[in-house]
Amino acid sequence: MLTDDELCCPPNLYIDGKWVNALGGATRDIVNPADGTVIATVDEADRADAVAAVAAARAAFDTGDWPRTPVAERIAYLLRIADLLEADRDHLARIETLDTGKTLRESYIDVDDVVSVFRYYAHLAAAGADRLVDTGDPAVISRVVREPVGVCVLVAPWNYPLLQMSWKIAPALAAGCTMVAKPSEVTPLSTIALVRLIDRAGVPPGVVNLVQSSGATVGSALTDTPDVDLISFTGGAATGEVIAGNAAKHITRVALELGGKNPHIVFPDADFDSAVDAVLTGAFLHSGQVCSAGTRLIVHESMADEFVAALAVRARGITVGPGLDPASETGPLVSQAHRAKVEAYVALGIAGGARLVTGGARPDDPALQAGSFYLPTIFDHCQRSMRIVQEETFGPILTVERFTTDAEALALGNDTAYGLAAGVRTADPARAERFARGLRHGTVWLNDFGYYTPAAEWGGFGRSGIGRELGPSGLAEYQETKHIWLNTAPAVGGWFTHN
Repeated sequence: MLTDDELCCPPNLYIDGKWVNALGGATRDIVNPADGTVIATVDEADRADAVAAVAAARAAFDTGDWPRTPVAERIAYLLRIADLLEADRDHLARIETLDTGKTLRESYIDVDDVVSVFRYYAHLAAAGADRLVDTGDPAVISRVVREPVGVCVLVAPWNYPLLQMSWKIAPALAAGCTMVAKPSEVTPLSTIALVRLIDRAGVPPGVVNLVQSSGATVGSALTDTPDVDLISFTGGAATGEVIAGNAAKHITRVALELGGKNPHIVFPDADFDSAVDAVLTGAFLHSGQVCSAGTRLIVHESMADEFVAALAVRARGITVGPGLDPASETGPLVSQAHRAKVEAYVALGIAGGARLVTGGARPDDPALQAGSFYLPTIFDHCQRSMRIVQEETFGPILTVERFTTDAEALALGNDTAYGLAAGVRTADPARAERFARGLRHGTVWLNDFGYYTPAAEWGGFGRSGIGRELGPSGLAEYQETKHIWLNTAPAVGGWFTHN
């Protein structure tokens, strides 16, 4: 079992198989968003640390054994890591809740999902993906094989730090890559814990390296270098643009998951109560700090007033509180600074003419004043031109748009620069299928919302990013394909005549 000191105290940069302090001696306090207290102090990497981590990963790939380790051995490491995560489930969930603010119930689900991701990629790696190609010539053996892409930089966001990092590390290990992991500097603790377990599992030095710091400090050292073969980033679109620009200089592969502004379309024939419940959960789980949150309700005009009224009643009843409190149904925003951004969006909604139905304020409970809490907020009669409808607010803000025809609903659902996820609620199977195929989003939920499986691809269209995580495509991101042609009966070709 990991100890609190291992999770929360320096040294906690991990470079070339050693736990080390930041070369510059900098540290960062990690704050519990529920009460503003410092829960840990961690090393803050600088550029020199990041350069050292990339060099360690490069050496481990170029001269180490990991890329050439038999698949069966890599699978054993993945399964060992999964077992260690499962054994430390309680500790990891508590750390994730203290760090991110999410409820303990959510954190337990995250840890269980991380275990499933490591086991899924162990299973997928065992299945293999090499194939023979029939050339029509019995003397030729033509094979397409998959090999590790090389050194990977893995950058995860602050809202699902452990889960999103596992989506990157597990397939990278399965493929035989080496890597540098950079969690968000705001919520690094569970990634530190994960890497400690990877270390404990015996993964060779240099294969997995860890630096935590702000992107402004170490970003260019990780993303603007010819020594990196792939960058996998989950986070904001503005940062994704910078990373893509850096990668383009070196023709480095990128996989970018850049968020969403996700519609949830409700038709009059949908089951009313389950639709209300799903829209509520889709919008306000983890206080809306979810890239796939259903923050745009698009509801049929004939039922809109009743539906919004029912939503408002349910939203006012959500218990907001510290994630460790079993009574809490949603926790705080990740920081005071992030709450200020959410409050600015609420002000924009009011100024733009949207009707504030509920929320739009901090809770008045004296016990919550030290934390970064914000009430679930609903805006009705929103227009597509409003910034709160166009932009990813990443907080507990639900906007409501109305439609009268199927064509209008589909047009609204696709009227976004993003394309990560969408939900449709209808009792009509034909309509559900039309919308599933017509919506330009990477995931479409029909009469459900928010669920995923490690075996199905995750990613988006448009400004939601490039590439896919999870599923077979999530492993393929970390692999190169190579064609090997073997002529078993070589002979003179005779293409050119000669004396």
